[in-house]
Amino acid sequence: MRALLDAVLAISRELDLPVVLRRIVSTAMELVGARYGAMGVLNEDHTGLVEFIPLGLTDEEVADLAGVEFPHGRGVLGHLISKPDPLRVEDLPHHPESVGFPEGHPPMKTLLGVAISVRGTIYGNLYLSDRRDGCPFDEHDQAIVVALAGAAGVAIENARLYEQVRSGAEQFQRLLLPRLPDLAPFTAAAQYRPAIAGHHLGGDWYDALRLPDGACAAMIGDVVGHDLQAAAAMAQTRNMLRALLWDRRTPPSAVLTALDHTLHAITDASVTTACLARIEPENGGWTLRWSSAGHLPPLVLSRGGGARYLHAEPGVPLGVDTRHPRPDHTHPLTPGDTVILYTDGLVEHRDHPITTGLDALAHLAAAHTAAPLEELCRTLVDHEPSDGHDDVAILALRTPTGP
Repeated sequence: MRALLDAVLAISRELDLPVVLRRIVSTAMELVGARYGAMGVLNEDHTGLVEFIPLGLTDEEVADLAGVEFPHGRGVLGHLISKPDPLRVEDLPHHPESVGFPEGHPPMKTLLGVAISVRGTIYGNLYLSDRRDGCPFDEHDQAIVVALAGAAGVAIENARLYEQVRSGAEQFQRLLLPRLPDLAPFTAAAQYRPAIAGHHLGGDWYDALRLPDGACAAMIGDVVGHDLQAAAAMAQTRNMLRALLWDRRTPPSAVLTALDHTLHAITDASVTTACLARIEPENGGWTLRWSSAGHLPPLVLSRGGGARYLHAEPGVPLGVDTRHPRPDHTHPLTPGDTVILYTDGLVEHRDHPITTGLDALAHLAAAHTAAPLEELCRTLVDHEPSDGHDDVAILALRTPTGP
């Protein structure tokens, strides 16, 4: 009974559905001492299996089954699908409904099968084979596994609900982010990735637009928090910044200052880091003019392959103190240079200082300078030097290759 209670707690701690299913199988195997175990997930019309998760196979046995399709719910497995009562078989190869094993399948003598239901509907079946002591499965084994199956149904439902919430939250977050407009003659790309685990709503955002004076503006920010409030504050801040930027046509520092005053005046201002940049035409080339509100420095990739961080006075984040002045900074750009703005989720790792992540990002970006921007952004996010605990936003702009 103690082992059963521990097993119920173990599977109830998980919320990722694939992990839950594997944990159910491994836990059942431990409870009854089974050599092999599997979970079969039923298709929508409950006529066969759409997924089969086997455990207990050795590497050699897995190799022997290479190329063999997983069971689809025929034979003895089909019997349990059509009649979802607990099933114990002492001589599996000679069972009247046995259709035999495919070539390379390890021999199995005994079977214990139990259906798992979720909200009164059969979700799948739990299969156990061959006790390690060589004895057939008995009534005690069956009672233990049936009890576990009841808790398994609850764990599966919790995982499915969590997955729905997580998917909906991620979709909501993406809907709040803009689709980049045509910025010709500039090219641009952006990527957003939610955190790998835990919260899946965040305050990371980006935006870019062409301005009436011929400049191209780029902005990125991160509202503190990982919830609906942070996501809503992110949308407010981004929209206000876009409107101020279009209307004022002043240096980035003045726009951020106006944004900070506006947020304090008409919202419950959340602390937000941000970087606002303008790429302006100048003397046949381009100049990057930017101001930061406590944000990480821009990364510039030269057309020849170098990578350089533009370290400068970062300023204070938005929502802290409107009295602090915000400086502007400038840096010349040549045709084909790429400016990368990013949030801290791309480089932060709890086991390393942030400088380690920044160095790794610069090295990775420099190795892919010549790649198209969409590919470059995907590469940086796919191989991010962070530990994935925070969401990530990245925005890349490339100056025209001509004057």
